[in-house]
Amino acid sequence: MQEHILIIEDDKFLRELISRKLLSDGFKIEEAIDGEEGLRKIEEVKPDLILLDLILPGLDGFEVLERIKDNPSTSAVPVLILSNLGQRDEIERGLKLGAVDFLVKAHFTPEEIVDKIKIIFEKRPLAAKS
Repeated sequence: MQEHILIIEDDKFLRELISRKLLSDGFKIEEAIDGEEGLRKIEEVKPDLILLDLILPGLDGFEVLERIKDNPSTSAVPVLILSNLGQRDEIERGLKLGAVDFLVKAHFTPEEIVDKIKIIFEKRPLAAKS
């Protein structure tokens, strides 16, 4: 079973770097470069996990996260925030809005991000695994 991950990240270099790493680890990938596109793709592809940047053109990541969690058809999808923002209040806000974890980009390599994603998938209830 291939888990499907949606990466919502406007930084082309980072998005492609993470995509390549996830693809090489056997994940199926979709990409979005802003919040609006991300919300459309969530509805289209029903990803198993969303990797979400907070600083995005248009809708910011917090707004995207709120909309994901407010929508009954997407609220159960785990969202992993990956951002350059790393202040305690930003981290707390992201977690309070429903993110499963908050990673500060500068502190994690692509390998560590993939490891974190694998842990999230391992912790899912059996009913959520399809």
